[in-house]
Amino acid sequence: MDRSQLKIRPIIGLEIHVQLATRSKMFCACPVEFGAEPNSNVCPVCLGMPGVLPVMNRAALEHAMRTAIALRCQIARFTKWDRKSYYYPDLPKNYQISQYDLPLSFDGAFDVPAANSETRRVGIIRAHLEEDAGKNIHDNPSVTLVDLNRTGTPLLEIVTRPDLASADEAYAFCIELQRLVTYLGVSEGSMQKGQMRFEPNINVAIEYDGREYRTPICEVKNLNSFRAVRDAIAYEIERHINDWMADPGYVIGKSPKENRGWDDVRGVTEFQRGKEEAHDYRYFPDPDLVPVEVDDAWLERLQASVGELPVERQARMESEYGLTSADAATILNDKATADLFEEAAGCGHPPTLGKQFISFWSAKANERRCTIAQLGVDAARLGKLSQITADGLVSATAAASVAGKMLDCADAPSAIAQREGLIQVRDTGQTRAWVDQAFAANEKAVQDALANPKKKQQARGFLTGQVMKISGGKADPKMVGELIGKKLDSMSG
Repeated sequence: MDRSQLKIRPIIGLEIHVQLATRSKMFCACPVEFGAEPNSNVCPVCLGMPGVLPVMNRAALEHAMRTAIALRCQIARFTKWDRKSYYYPDLPKNYQISQYDLPLSFDGAFDVPAANSETRRVGIIRAHLEEDAGKNIHDNPSVTLVDLNRTGTPLLEIVTRPDLASADEAYAFCIELQRLVTYLGVSEGSMQKGQMRFEPNINVAIEYDGREYRTPICEVKNLNSFRAVRDAIAYEIERHINDWMADPGYVIGKSPKENRGWDDVRGVTEFQRGKEEAHDYRYFPDPDLVPVEVDDAWLERLQASVGELPVERQARMESEYGLTSADAATILNDKATADLFEEAAGCGHPPTLGKQFISFWSAKANERRCTIAQLGVDAARLGKLSQITADGLVSATAAASVAGKMLDCADAPSAIAQREGLIQVRDTGQTRAWVDQAFAANEKAVQDALANPKKKQQARGFLTGQVMKISGGKADPKMVGELIGKKLDSMSG
């Protein structure tokens, strides 16, 4: 069979588990703490002891509802809790409290970047709450260790429709979803801590000789990085095509669904077990938990708290402040930083402010392992620094130096620049003297520019840097460039 004769269409849906940013677990008061001593954050409730009664975490429910609202989901006015029965060593009570036929939310949509600068609308089947299981540790080949600290941690499970058409689209979806939940503050979204886990469901529609064949659905379990999502899906698409070409009976109805695991080192998926169906879990309503009823006032309060979403806000910031798409996206990685930027933009020069946020303010935040908003510099001073830079009072280089001083005092940026001798000199005579000094000290660069016109622009850049160095950053770069150009032209003429 010639592969070129096949018309191939990947069909991809995602199940995503998002750990919600609460201080305590879903149904008990045990703290949620990453890296704690194994089995130290447990109690009779999350250990499933006889006779204990769970109590719902209201903060977890509201985090889940706010996320569902952002995903354009319908919010159920009546939702209940169900027991999902299965045995596993890290699930002490042998069932998981989850939601089955009446989930918290349903019928949503999420827009993500696709090819050719377009977007792909991905349907959301449901987003429901449940508790996490514990963790099995296989470091010792002779025994399996069990840490139950994670047992009972609140999870939001988001299930998409099979609307994704490539590994790259799935990759983009996961990045945008992480951006959304961290922006809303409902999750830290750290995959290194297991706070987001992805499980793609993949099969392939193959059109051949006028007929369509669909391979059986395979679910790849517990992926914890964007790269793993993309690579595992790409591998599965190729595996499905090759398996069907080897055996046209490899189709839904003739071959079973599978759960598979991803081997990141070898770059392959491996069969784990047959995929369970809903009836295998013997769902039934949890008799220890009352249903949740959502009234208008509660829903309206949560809807108002969601506000403008990242994608919408990014488009507005690009248009309103003249930011590039990449710069706006970077600023929006932290909501408090984006709020600070917009407040500072109101009293500054937004395009210059954007460059400063991306350059030296980001660098200083990274040095201190915090966000720009956590640096402690108020919006008025941030805006003023961008304005005096745009006005030419200080150069871009001097602005970075002023920013460093702003972290240690509450003085106005212009006062710091004056005190530090960083006010930009716009005197033509003084600037011409600095240019002459740079030419005298760098004769080779000057001769190269005169001898080879192709090197003229490169030499101008080098000489501009030398003038800025000689002037201690005080020279006006625009004036410097003009004077260097005129001097080179006169020498070549």
